[in-house]
Amino acid sequence: MQQVAATRHHPPRLFVLAALFAIFLACAGSARADQYTDVNALLRQGRAPEALTKADAYIASNPRDPQMRFLRGVILTEQGKQADAIAAFTALTQEFPELPEPYNNLAALYAAQSQFEQARNALETAIQRNPGYATAHENLGDVYVRLAAQSYSRAQQLEKGNTTAAPKLALLREVFLPKAAAPRRSATPPAAPAAPEAGAEAGTQPQR
Repeated sequence: MQQVAATRHHPPRLFVLAALFAIFLACAGSARADQYTDVNALLRQGRAPEALTKADAYIASNPRDPQMRFLRGVILTEQGKQADAIAAFTALTQEFPELPEPYNNLAALYAAQSQFEQARNALETAIQRNPGYATAHENLGDVYVRLAAQSYSRAQQLEKGNTTAAPKLALLREVFLPKAAAPRRSATPPAAPAAPEAGAEAGTQPQR
């Protein structure tokens, strides 16, 4: 049986929250804010290689800055370097597990590769980190649609005489697919984690 429409999808769409990005810049130091603004501007202008070079130079001096590292992951995604982008966002989830945005973007990358179980796991973690993260909730719904379509299609493959899976799959295709958009990425850098308590050793992990 041919692959169901659930596994055909567009590349994840860039999700830009300009208002939140402006708030983030207002909260950051002016020097850092200028760096973030410059990198983001280069990316918006389609100058991803220059944006990546500038981001890498900044990260070399500020390796514990999650915002610029997040932007770097967005740049890699825009360049089609999915493996590198996955590595970048995975590292952020390991070092800053309290931030939900890297999990959301990981889910978008996994979904682009039809790895919907991994996408679901990442989105569920994002929602655990921030139950009010609307984008992750919407993306999780889209992933569930694709998982359902895969399961109905698999049921048809395993049982040729199955008469109940076909109408369900047809309904999904008619109502949701291919209308269901690929999970949206967040291009907005996450808020900086809380600073370590006074007396904490330099270079230690931020508080969880």
